[in-house]
Amino acid sequence: MDWASVIGILLALAGILLGHGLEGGKFASLVQPAAFAIVVVGTFGAVLLQTESPTFMRGLRMLKWVFRPPPSQRPRLARDIAAWALHAKRDGLLSLEPYMMGSKDKFIQKGLRLVVDGIAPDKLRGLLETEVTAYEFSQRQAAKIWESAAGYSPTIGIIGAVLGLIHVMENLGDPAKLGSGIAVAFVSTVYGVGLANLFYYPVGNKLKNIVAESVTQYEILVDVFYDIASGDHSRVIEERVASLLSRP
Repeated sequence: MDWASVIGILLALAGILLGHGLEGGKFASLVQPAAFAIVVVGTFGAVLLQTESPTFMRGLRMLKWVFRPPPSQRPRLARDIAAWALHAKRDGLLSLEPYMMGSKDKFIQKGLRLVVDGIAPDKLRGLLETEVTAYEFSQRQAAKIWESAAGYSPTIGIIGAVLGLIHVMENLGDPAKLGSGIAVAFVSTVYGVGLANLFYYPVGNKLKNIVAESVTQYEILVDVFYDIASGDHSRVIEERVASLLSRP
């Protein structure tokens, strides 16, 4: 569990509610199901309209990474790289086949397969770099749905405000209904701006950082596979491992 994310959300909510309370406001006045439906459903409807459904669903599934980030693979990769280099130097490239069969990571499987098959180092690098580029694009597009939501949310909050004012104008002769319309109008704006800046943007940025970390590891692996295929099994690969472990 990433407690920093949990605490961050709680602090953001606490700041808003505390400020609202200090001004004499009541928590119940911020609970407006109509405003919530307009802003949240409208926002994700707009995001889905601009996004392919597989990308949209992948972006939603990535939300769990904000609170439970993928565990760091750097120590394990460092050990694996050292083992690959040792066996390739001592027993030849074909000795890497058991590692290829035992890996659950498709990128590592492909890299080791290209090494075992004796693909020329430059060709191997080109193929793997294309794979990394495609992976990065796919993951960034999925994470981008949260940035898109942050962009649409404030505007849809304004739409909710206008709808609330329309409701007010339609019921000028019935004072009992004026309060609910005005509440929807203002709370819609609060929801739109608040969700954008306190949730959607932070989530999008955090997911981009997680994707960047994963891409960096794959880029190091590309260099490692190139080194192994080129016959560099000693100091060069040790430097790759050191760079992998030096990241915080």
